[in-house]
Amino acid sequence: MGGRLEGKVALVSGAARGQGRSHAARLAQEGADIIAFDVCGQLETVPYAMATPEDLAETVKLVEDVDRRIVAREADVRDAAAVQAVVDEGLREFGRLDVVVANAGIVSFAENTWSFTEEQWDELLAVNLTGVWKTVRAAVPAMVAAGNGGSMVLISSAAGLKGMARIGHYVTAKHGLVGLMRALAVELAPHSIRVNTVHPTGVDTPMVVNDVTARFTEDTSGQANMYNLLPRRIDRVGRHLQRHRVARLRGGPLRHRRGVARRRRDAAEVTAARGDRIAGSHLATT
Repeated sequence: MGGRLEGKVALVSGAARGQGRSHAARLAQEGADIIAFDVCGQLETVPYAMATPEDLAETVKLVEDVDRRIVAREADVRDAAAVQAVVDEGLREFGRLDVVVANAGIVSFAENTWSFTEEQWDELLAVNLTGVWKTVRAAVPAMVAAGNGGSMVLISSAAGLKGMARIGHYVTAKHGLVGLMRALAVELAPHSIRVNTVHPTGVDTPMVVNDVTARFTEDTSGQANMYNLLPRRIDRVGRHLQRHRVARLRGGPLRHRRGVARRRRDAAEVTAARGDRIAGSHLATT
């Protein structure tokens, strides 16, 4: 066990499978006890199979396998009272809350943004944006009152940084999380609670890798979507990072040390010159 979160407690929404399960398991490996919840049921506008109670039970097993404790409950992130009940139960069990990972999310598809039904639009925004706010609202008061500081991570997406076709409501929600993060970061900084968004690209989870998602994203006439843009972007970023790493190995650190030495020498010369002027001025007035 890594131990970096020993004695801490983390809340993870959408924890039954996919990224949420991975977050919960990794936090537990680092020593945290876990408060986890997931709807564990099918939402009307979601076109792929969602998580089940059995999936949440597997998350519980993964956490307990590394000798950490977990409170795991079925709860809909759209239901503020249900979310608050899970958080309150976790606080009674563990006595504190240090980390929040607001991960719960869904996706659905349409030919274009103006083709979504009201039900598709409303349900996705309710889960992916308002549900994050409800998770935050349930967790923050206890974190502030405890005075221990902490970390809050809102799981956005690459779609929170750029436009993509056929998922306009998803793009809107994930961009919205950036605004929510920025407001919370300002408000929670005095309490030593850090707030960030994370922007995953295409991740091998049941939400992304399924026949329905593939059908809606395999051909958008060159428009940006989860499949036809992001893998190429990942490749470009990877090549850039590799070139940067090689450049540093070929002399970047040496150039850096020379630059530091030059700046230190210049600063010393300025300080010496300033000292001479001060000494001269002092002598002239005595």
